Amino acid sequence: MVVVANRLPVRRVEHNGEMHWDLSPGGLVSALTPVLTGGAGMWIGWPGGGVEMAVPAEHEGIELRAVPLDDAEFEQFYLGFSNATLWPLYHDAVRTPTFHREWWYAYMSVNDRYARAVAGAAAPGANVWVHDYQLQLVPKMLRALRPDLRIGFFLHIPFPPQELFMQLPWRRSILEGLLGADLVGFQVQGAAANFSRVARRVVGASGTDSVLNYDGRQVRVGAFPISVDTIGLIKRASDPAVQRRARQIREELGSPDVVMLGVDRLDYTKGIDRRLIAIGELFADGLLTGPQAVLVQIGIPSREDDPHYRREREHLEQLVGEINGAYSTVGRPAIHYLYQSVEVDELVALYLAADIMLVTPLRDGMNLVAKEYVACRVDNTGALVLSEFAGASQELRDAILVNPHDLDGLKQAIRHAVDLDPNEGTARMRRMRRVVRRHDVQAWAHAFLGALRADSRHISTSPDPGLDPGSTPN
Repeated sequence: MVVVANRLPVRRVEHNGEMHWDLSPGGLVSALTPVLTGGAGMWIGWPGGGVEMAVPAEHEGIELRAVPLDDAEFEQFYLGFSNATLWPLYHDAVRTPTFHREWWYAYMSVNDRYARAVAGAAAPGANVWVHDYQLQLVPKMLRALRPDLRIGFFLHIPFPPQELFMQLPWRRSILEGLLGADLVGFQVQGAAANFSRVARRVVGASGTDSVLNYDGRQVRVGAFPISVDTIGLIKRASDPAVQRRARQIREELGSPDVVMLGVDRLDYTKGIDRRLIAIGELFADGLLTGPQAVLVQIGIPSREDDPHYRREREHLEQLVGEINGAYSTVGRPAIHYLYQSVEVDELVALYLAADIMLVTPLRDGMNLVAKEYVACRVDNTGALVLSEFAGASQELRDAILVNPHDLDGLKQAIRHAVDLDPNEGTARMRRMRRVVRRHDVQAWAHAFLGALRADSRHISTSPDPGLDPGSTPN
């Protein structure tokens, strides 16, 4: 088993004044670590840092192989093509994508390096699982080098409709790259259908949305919604020390009647500014009043070298300052804004402290924060306001769903959450927690790998895993 991702699953951390390697936090690492441990698995990726970065040969039973990037490649492949071309295009072109040939050449070069690293390291007949938008050319390149391998690809972000995808000058190469896989997986059925339709139109593939015929091969396409480590989150949320910290957080906030929470990587796709504007207008309308209601907004630093992200941070901090200047009292800000990463136990305590979780991206492949919040609500309380444009909305149907582009609708959804009858809220949360318990991150990994190892007669054409029987995606 070989996992191929943009980053390795380890990071350098300081402990007692010494640097050492530790597993990175995150759903992908927690999902795949059990599959790879015990000497039977390998992870190939970039270690972070410059080309001189040395990584251990293995960590906790997982063999590690580093793919180096120099500064120019990081600039053009990662910040450029991956995050200024593909990222905005795949997220509904919320920001206008930028198309530069030099970035594309770097993307091809780095993808080729990843493919060659896998080809040189994988055992005969191994299962190879390639991850995400940075590596969409790897399946085809790898198949040319190692036709004996069984190759799966999973896209963690949305796949756009053909009207947007057709803007990409290198659309044919991207599609051919993905069609080199035996199985191409997406978060939701709509994204899988988008891919199959554009593959039929652009490269002449034939077949259905779930099984495509191309280049003399069958390529299976399906939806595999990623999830969270439910058992681990429940264990943390049930820890008396974490629960004490949750109570302490509410006290530090001034024991308000309503605590609202947003936790987002600082990215323009997350709709944080729309959320802040809606909260500000609710204060202005008198529908929220401080200090009885407060918002805690965590902005996790992201791509700080990118000037677009620096401007996004400045914009959000200006909004927070304006709202706090108008609606705070001495010692009691209306919005508590933190631009920092948060350790897992502190994050779980924040989930427990929050009466209302606001997850309102303009477009998101899944959004695991919504599922984390639900998993942590061990007493079945709390309300989730969730964007219709997050993949999680197709499973968490008992959330208060909202169109984040509609400010009035967003305000109404927040007010609905504030006024939600406790019995109704408990019933909603109980149903959502059933979904998250039934389809956790380990179930996601096993579902994808099971489909990768199966032949086409066993591929499911049913709605997304984790949905209730008889339900269909929106």
